[in-house]
Amino acid sequence: MLDPRENMSNISQAQEYLLGQIRQGDNQAWSQVVNRYEGRLLHFALAKLPQRADCEDIVQETFVSFLRSLSNYRQKCNLETYLFAILRRKIIDAYRRKQFKGIRLNQDICKATEYSEPGSALENFPSPDHNVSWYARADEQYHLLQDALAEALLKLVNEFKKSLNFRDLKIVELIFYCRLSNSNIAGIINLNENNIALIKHRSLKKVRKSILRQKVPIEDASEHFENMINEVWEQQRLSCPKRSTIGAYLLETLDENWHSYVDFHLNELGCHFCQANLEDLRRQTANNKTTDMHVRIMESTVGFLRKP
Repeated sequence: MLDPRENMSNISQAQEYLLGQIRQGDNQAWSQVVNRYEGRLLHFALAKLPQRADCEDIVQETFVSFLRSLSNYRQKCNLETYLFAILRRKIIDAYRRKQFKGIRLNQDICKATEYSEPGSALENFPSPDHNVSWYARADEQYHLLQDALAEALLKLVNEFKKSLNFRDLKIVELIFYCRLSNSNIAGIINLNENNIALIKHRSLKKVRKSILRQKVPIEDASEHFENMINEVWEQQRLSCPKRSTIGAYLLETLDENWHSYVDFHLNELGCHFCQANLEDLRRQTANNKTTDMHVRIMESTVGFLRKP
């Protein structure tokens, strides 16, 4: 039976084992990771870039960057989310190099926002004298708040899923993930604006209480709190269904409530990460394997495996 508490934030024991083997320089373990994730990463890139060859190059670069940054991987999110984050930065870099205009990496119905690197919110912490020690304290404060916020938001999302309250989950996704106005959300959900505002207020109150229970101060970031929610939500994909749930959606084996929510998340919210998973699952169902690409990635990345 589908677990209503599912989330994309935790790294699994299987992923921990694979990472341990990869850190030991195990080619076979690395091949499993490439084989598992190359398809969904490619489909995400294909939705953003016009040429398939460019997409394949960027996916290949993503795996190289992953191995290079493996020592910095904090395992705060699962492996798929981390790879998507690297890929997303690679795509943005590609657009910058080619000076393309109008890139929109957020959902189709969401407001386009300027991309910022993780940690850029440090500028939101005021200080009269920005010396080295202040930046060190601000950095520590920011990461503490970010971790506490992720935990609080995940708890909120899981409460909605456990109670099958998908209406409110859809609303908070549109508020915090897509940054839509109450009036726009009211049109999408077919609900009164005042009710939308009430759900937003109630959700923010729960999140703030959860953070305070963790004894993490939020006063200095209160002015930019919703921006931080958006950043954390997108980085950790807090409401994205598991790949197995998307597979069940594809096979039409989900119950009505879950099917309706996943359909909304994929098609109305337009989550490109989950759409990439869906397309990869369809490809696998059609048995259209990208063997050549797998070989190419293995050849270009295996040299970056670190031998003990």
